[in-house]
Amino acid sequence: MLVYHNSQDSFYRNPFGAVHAGENVVIRIKISSSLKVKRVILRLWKDSEIKIDMRLVKADKDFFIYESCAPCSALGLLWYYFIIETYDKIYYYCNNGDQLGGEGVLRENPMNSYQITVYDKNYKTPDWFKEAIVYQIFVDRFYNGNDDKRIPFRENAVFHSNWYETPLYKEDEKSGVYEPKDFFGGNLLGVIKKLSYLKELGISAIYFNPIFKANSNHKYDTGDYTKIDPMFGNDEIFERLCSIAKSFGIRIILDGVFNHTGSDSVYFNKYGRYDSIGAFQSKDSPYFKWYKFIDYPNIYESWWGFDTLPNVNELEPSYMDFIIKNEDSIAKRWIKKGAKGWRLDVVDEIPDEFLKEFRRAVKDTDADAVIIGEVWEDASNKESYGKKKEYLLGHELDSVMNYPFRNMIIDYLLYKNSASDFKRRILSLYENYPKECFFSLLNLLGSHDAPRILTVLGEAPFENSLSKDERANYKLSFEEREIAKKRLKLAALMQMTFPGTPCIYYGDEAGVEGYSDPFNRRTYPWGYEDSSILSCYKKVTHIRNSLDFLKTGEFIPFAYNEDVFGYIRFIENNTDVFNNKKENGIGVILINRSKDKDYKVVVDLRNKKVSRLYDILNYNNKIKLKDGRLTVVLHPLEGKILSSKQCYPSKKGDSYLL
Repeated sequence: MLVYHNSQDSFYRNPFGAVHAGENVVIRIKISSSLKVKRVILRLWKDSEIKIDMRLVKADKDFFIYESCAPCSALGLLWYYFIIETYDKIYYYCNNGDQLGGEGVLRENPMNSYQITVYDKNYKTPDWFKEAIVYQIFVDRFYNGNDDKRIPFRENAVFHSNWYETPLYKEDEKSGVYEPKDFFGGNLLGVIKKLSYLKELGISAIYFNPIFKANSNHKYDTGDYTKIDPMFGNDEIFERLCSIAKSFGIRIILDGVFNHTGSDSVYFNKYGRYDSIGAFQSKDSPYFKWYKFIDYPNIYESWWGFDTLPNVNELEPSYMDFIIKNEDSIAKRWIKKGAKGWRLDVVDEIPDEFLKEFRRAVKDTDADAVIIGEVWEDASNKESYGKKKEYLLGHELDSVMNYPFRNMIIDYLLYKNSASDFKRRILSLYENYPKECFFSLLNLLGSHDAPRILTVLGEAPFENSLSKDERANYKLSFEEREIAKKRLKLAALMQMTFPGTPCIYYGDEAGVEGYSDPFNRRTYPWGYEDSSILSCYKKVTHIRNSLDFLKTGEFIPFAYNEDVFGYIRFIENNTDVFNNKKENGIGVILINRSKDKDYKVVVDLRNKKVSRLYDILNYNNKIKLKDGRLTVVLHPLEGKILSSKQCYPSKKGDSYLL
């Protein structure tokens, strides 16, 4: 190789990954002596271009090493590539074509730059969240806690008498529009009654889809931010839930929808159903300035063109006061009532100024509360409406929904990408995200906005190839479901052993299937759970909760071959990656995605000074290392957790066999 730089190798870039403002990053490049180099330039870019001549620090007959220091003084993204001037021509060494960092490419024209994320040195995310396991609940579909299973009446709503029915999915016969107004009766009392189940599952936080008063079953069309929807409960029940959950060691995270409201709301009041003067009714309304009217009152900006979801002007002072700044603002009010954080819906459509003020208000109320954003891509370099977002610089979000993780798992297990691709993609996130965020990422496999993970892993037909009726009735065949279950067990194993905060979408642990909304919002199948999947989840959550190194230990991923992906998690010198005191330990996690191949895997652990590991998922069988090398056989669709510490099932007589 004529020229080499690897942004993920600490020899070539030190320190690794994102850095805090004020740090200097040492950058090196290796160049073959055959190139006859005249000059090497490190080309930096933030708000303007800076070119730095690199120093020759090592030379031999084969290669030269050039070095420079990149000053990271200002918050934001710093970009770089190399200009190599020879006596014959000019070359450029740039980031690779898919911009994942690591090894680059030598070109005759400049292309992709490498990224350095520069964040506030005071950026801190809650330690409890880094160690949590989150459970996402779509309230109407989880459990009805009323003794008589009564569902409160609501005008123009459809009520299911059978808990196990398919959600309503057909358009209204009169309007021709699908309206999510069917209810099964899940409520906050139901969550209280199932807290013991969640505790047994290993859960330490609940993330609720919206629970404020709204017309729909999903509640993203907020009607009144100050009230719990009567179908779910009331303030007293919410506060009781927070208190009882706390006694179980479970915290509550709310969904905040601050980019739009419902048209049927106190604030807009399009249909006159509220005792207020809404923006739709009068320009004298106290809420008029909240909205963006094009031709008053009937034409207004709305979320993705849905006129039931009028957009708000987030930076309107009276709206900022109501949501953020007032003493009893929405951001503060629900934290004071017991919530431990917020998940922010469509955060890419919310201005940075709003997010900064929101963070201040929440953290001033409870410094340990968490703020999570809905982002579907790499959040470090996310661009929205022509502007780079500032989510992870220390003044806005603690965490984001890690959809890239979900996509990596699916692509790897379904042969769309190799183990090598998986390694490159996860290292790219690790490189771009501040550690405080990377170890707080909400690692999800399912959500209310994605097809059920079991359906995806069963390789169900592409949903757009099916009619709505076909999607509603589709179920995996026995053979498809069996292989999907094996893959889901591998996915759950990875989810619970990766850095970041695992999030289980209600019912995934019970084997629920379904395409996108509304079929991914079926009810939890109480009494009809898939015991094999549920048992697997309980085992891997218990393992995670038992071993510190799986939470905040170092992370070294590797690809053994195209099928076998692995990673090492470890804590040395009794300190984790954040210099917190933690117990020493090491774990090697290995995954074989192949449906029909065994692999003998050898992992070099000589630098870890470990002589034996325990096969946790196989009765803690002891495996002795030979000359510091671990040798194991992985069967088809098998995953292993090999740990320096034994880990026993939470129930006597149970085993960890998946």
